[in-house]
Amino acid sequence: MAAGPDEDRWWRGGVFYQIYPRSFADSNGDGYGDLPGIISRLDYLADLGVAALWLSPVTVSPNRDWGYDVADYCDIDPDFGSLEDLDRLVSEGARRDVRILLDLVPNHTSDQHPWFVDARRGRDAAHRNWYVWADPAPDGGPPNNWISVFGGSAWEFDEPSGQYFLHNFELQQPDLNWWNGDVRDAFDAIVRFWWDRGVAGFRIDVCNMMIKDARLRDNPPATEDDPLDQQLMGVRSVYNSDRPEAHDILRRWRAISDRYDPPRLLIGETNVEQLATLMQFYGNGHDELHGGFNFVFINAALDATSMRAIVEEVEATLPDGAWPLWTGSNHDVSRLATRWAGGEGAKVRCALMILLCLRGTPFLYQGDEIGLTDGPIDQADLRDAVGIRFWPYYKGRDPQRTPMPWSHAPGGGFSPAGVRPWLPLTDAARRNVADQVEDPDSVLSFTRRAIARRSGNEDLALGSYSSLDSPEDTWVFQRGRGTVVALNMSDAARETSGLRGSITLATDREREGHQVDGVVTMAPWSGLVVET
Repeated sequence: MAAGPDEDRWWRGGVFYQIYPRSFADSNGDGYGDLPGIISRLDYLADLGVAALWLSPVTVSPNRDWGYDVADYCDIDPDFGSLEDLDRLVSEGARRDVRILLDLVPNHTSDQHPWFVDARRGRDAAHRNWYVWADPAPDGGPPNNWISVFGGSAWEFDEPSGQYFLHNFELQQPDLNWWNGDVRDAFDAIVRFWWDRGVAGFRIDVCNMMIKDARLRDNPPATEDDPLDQQLMGVRSVYNSDRPEAHDILRRWRAISDRYDPPRLLIGETNVEQLATLMQFYGNGHDELHGGFNFVFINAALDATSMRAIVEEVEATLPDGAWPLWTGSNHDVSRLATRWAGGEGAKVRCALMILLCLRGTPFLYQGDEIGLTDGPIDQADLRDAVGIRFWPYYKGRDPQRTPMPWSHAPGGGFSPAGVRPWLPLTDAARRNVADQVEDPDSVLSFTRRAIARRSGNEDLALGSYSSLDSPEDTWVFQRGRGTVVALNMSDAARETSGLRGSITLATDREREGHQVDGVVTMAPWSGLVVET
């Protein structure tokens, strides 16, 4: 059954929260976060006001790419607990009105997945055609010029069978062949397995790369005029990414989703740099993704002019009935407190006000709500294979995956004192949950007020968006009929005019409750919500 307005309200009007489970809460003192640890923090998350949690992969994996190399799609990795723990998380979350989304990794498996283990037995293996294999080029080299996202050729020669297999990421992550109907049927069963257990939906990893050109054509050389998302080490990635047939797969899953009551959510990692391309993943607004992550916005500077332009283009081009998503951090992207704000609290509050007040569903990444910055990573600390390969030019993704600091106690409240966490803690003495909970002027207290205001104001939750004229370096927009959001995104005070009503939310708590009528002076990097 297709979702109606009431069924959609929980996620359209709600706030989502991404958890990187290995770094959220360690329940058994082994230095790694786990599902029981998440369960132990559900009251905190419910009090924060979030509607749903998206968990990065918790399925069985040898962890070459920390869960994004799946060895069993229908079981929980013992590092995190068990299927029973996952079921308990779903049920305990439901008791608190918090739903659970999982990560789905359909582009590739681990090379230790039984499907690939069988595929390597030979050309006649039952699962051989479940992966992308090709004969060598005439010179004996790779079948074409495709490049791995993680560097080097995307092809690996399998000497016993005399063929190459495709891996668009790590060598240990062979790409599935989505032209094969058996692969599609297998994933239909996988999504039903989790949805039948009460999982509310999926975030779909690299969903724009699932299917490749059937003819395995060479990618053309890149030019300066090519879109950035199609340039990779001198070539345009047009034949191993963003193929139109990927939309057929998404429509198939959406049809399955709509048969559930309530329908299950499909959220895409749509890592494209063209907003027009992003819009394609919404289909007609009702038949593909419920939402796709906007990497044009994520990669923008914290700048009023550029961010406003992105939002206005999204509003102008989004299909009828579709709904935008907004986020500033995730497990692959430097945290917003570092990338956008440089660790400055005023800028962090400003960024959070943008995310929580735009039309669309905001996704917070664990620690955003306390202004957590990227962690200090030395070479000896590295766990990410990409960082290990490219050090010192690129530290990889470990800095944004460091453990959540729950307190300033030894171990940061993440692991017991004396236990070394899998990655170093990020300055728990300066930024942690326990201290900020008690401080009414903390980033955490502001985030809680902002989520509560969004929940209590239908304009902010579901209302329309329209830009309003405002001075340079400011961004003023109206939500719904009677709510205006004003942001000063500069290092100097700015005056805005035409604001009338009560300030119901402000980055400076002392301004909340004041009445305004006309010209308002805004401090540097500050924001106000004014309701008539």
